[in-house]
Amino acid sequence: MASRSWKEGTVHNDSHDSLDYLVIGGGPAGLQLGQLLQAAGHRYRILEAGSGPGTFFRTFPRHRQLISINKVHNGTDDPELNLRMDWNSLLSPDPELLFTRYTRRYFPQADDYVRYLGDFAKAFDLDIVHDTRAVRIRRTDDGFTVTDQHGRDHRSRRVVMATGVSRPYIPDVPGIEAAEDYSVVSVDPDDFIDQRVLILGKGNSALETADNLVETAAVIHVAGPHSIRLAWNTHYVGHLRAVNNNFLDTYQLKSLNALLDGNVLSIDKDPGDGRYRVRFSFSRADEVVKDLVYDRVIVCTGFRFDASPFDPECRPELVINDRFAALTPAYESVNVPGLYFAGTLSQQRDFKKSTNGFIHGFRYAVRALSRILDERHHDRPWPHQPVATDPAALADAVVARVNRSSALWQQFEVIGDLLVTAAGEQSRYHEEVPVAYAHGSPATVGADYFTITLEYGPDHDKVDPFDITVRRTAQNSVEGAFDAAYLHPVIRHFRDGELLGTHHMAENLENDWNHPEVHHAPLVAFFARELDPGPAGAGR
Repeated sequence: MASRSWKEGTVHNDSHDSLDYLVIGGGPAGLQLGQLLQAAGHRYRILEAGSGPGTFFRTFPRHRQLISINKVHNGTDDPELNLRMDWNSLLSPDPELLFTRYTRRYFPQADDYVRYLGDFAKAFDLDIVHDTRAVRIRRTDDGFTVTDQHGRDHRSRRVVMATGVSRPYIPDVPGIEAAEDYSVVSVDPDDFIDQRVLILGKGNSALETADNLVETAAVIHVAGPHSIRLAWNTHYVGHLRAVNNNFLDTYQLKSLNALLDGNVLSIDKDPGDGRYRVRFSFSRADEVVKDLVYDRVIVCTGFRFDASPFDPECRPELVINDRFAALTPAYESVNVPGLYFAGTLSQQRDFKKSTNGFIHGFRYAVRALSRILDERHHDRPWPHQPVATDPAALADAVVARVNRSSALWQQFEVIGDLLVTAAGEQSRYHEEVPVAYAHGSPATVGADYFTITLEYGPDHDKVDPFDITVRRTAQNSVEGAFDAAYLHPVIRHFRDGELLGTHHMAENLENDWNHPEVHHAPLVAFFARELDPGPAGAGR
C-alpha cells in the first residue's frame, strides 16, 4: 500500500473563494477528477456528504461483495496491461497506489474499497469537505452557487456532478411503497426462514438478494417485465454476472424458486396478517393475471440520479425514465452550460452498452473530461505525439497502442485513439478521446482523421457464445475480420465527420495483434489507400 503524499500543484481554497470547479461527490469519480484537476493546477473543491470518501460503498452492495474483478496475477509486470484486469484502481502517477495491493480476492469486499479510496484521497491531499451535502444548486452571474446543509455557500464557475446514482429507482406501481427497498432490507437470511419472498428486478442486486436467501426462504420469486440478460452473452458487465446467477440453477432444477416474466399491477399489504397480495400479469402466458401471496416483497429495481438540489432554471434535462441527465459528447448537460457529469452518471452516453457506468470504464472518461475541460476553458490542446505521415509508421503506432492500451480495452467503442493527418506534415496521435467528442473537437476541424477503437462484432449479443454449432469467423482471418464477433481493433477514416473508410483487424484469441502478415500488412495497405490523394484514394 502506498503511503506517499503527492502534493505538487495542490490548491486549497477557503469556502468564500470562487473556484474553477466544484465537484459534488467524493466517490471514485470525484477523487479521480480531483486528482487530475489538482495536478493541472486548477482551483477546485470536492463536496462529500459522508464522513469519508466512498460513502456509497459503505452500504452497497448490501452483501458486500463487489462484482468488479481484482485479478492480481496476470503474468506481466506491464502496469498498463494489468489495468485491463484491475477494475477498481484509480489512475494515478503513483505506481504503488493500486487496489490490487489491498486484497487478492478476485471479487473483493466493499469495505476494502472504502479503505482504498480513503488512502487515495490522503495520498494526494485532495481538497475535500466531508459531511457536506449539496442541498441547493443555483445559477449566478459568474457560474453556480451551491448551498450545503449547514447553510454555507460554495461558488464556482463550473460544477461537476459525481454523486453517482444515489437514489433508488422505484417503478410506478400502486402500493409499491409498502414493499421493502434493497437499500434497507435485512441481509440476515435467518430473518426470512420459511417465508415466501417476491423480489422485484432482474439485475445483479435482485439476484444477489435472491441467492442470499436460497438456504432459508421457503419460496423465492424474482419478477420483472424484461428478459434476464447475461453479461457473458452481451459483454455488458452490468447485466447479470455469473457470480450472482446461482438462483437460475435453483429455478431450472425445480427447487421451489421461479422467475416471473411480466408486470406487477398492484401490491396490497393486508393489515391483518401483514402478507402481501400481488396482482401479476404474466407476459409469456397469454397475459394471464394472477393474485400471488407473499410474506415479503423486496424492491431491487436499481438507482437513479438525484436532481432535487437544482433550482428550476438550472435543472438538467433528464432521460431514461428520469434516471440520468442528458449529456453532450463532452459530458456536459444538454441544457445547462457549465454543468458537467463524471463517473457512473456519464453512462447516459453508452447506457447498457459499454462501461461508463463502472469504475474500470469511467476512470478513463474522467481523464477524458479533465482534458476536455482543459481544452475548452484553459486553452490547453489535447496532448498528442507526432507520428510520421507514412502508412508503415501510422500502422506501427496503432499496433503498439491496441496491444497495450487499457482505456481502449475497457471503453470499447466509446473511447478511442485519434490520428489526425495532413499532407506534407507530421500526423498527431491523440490518446483516449471519446469517439463522439472527436468528431467536433478542435483537433479534427478541417482535417482528415482516423479513430482507433476496440469493438465487438455486429450482433455479438445475439449469439450464445457457448453454442459450438454456431459458426464464427476464424481468428487471424484477414478476409473475415469485418464479421469478427470478439473484441478486435477497428480503424475508421473521417473527413469533416464523414466516414470515408473502415478497416477491421483480425481477431486473435490472445488479443495479440502483432502478426506481420495478418495484422500489420493489411493495416499498412489501408493507410496507403486512405492517404492516397489520387482518384483511387479515400473519398475520391
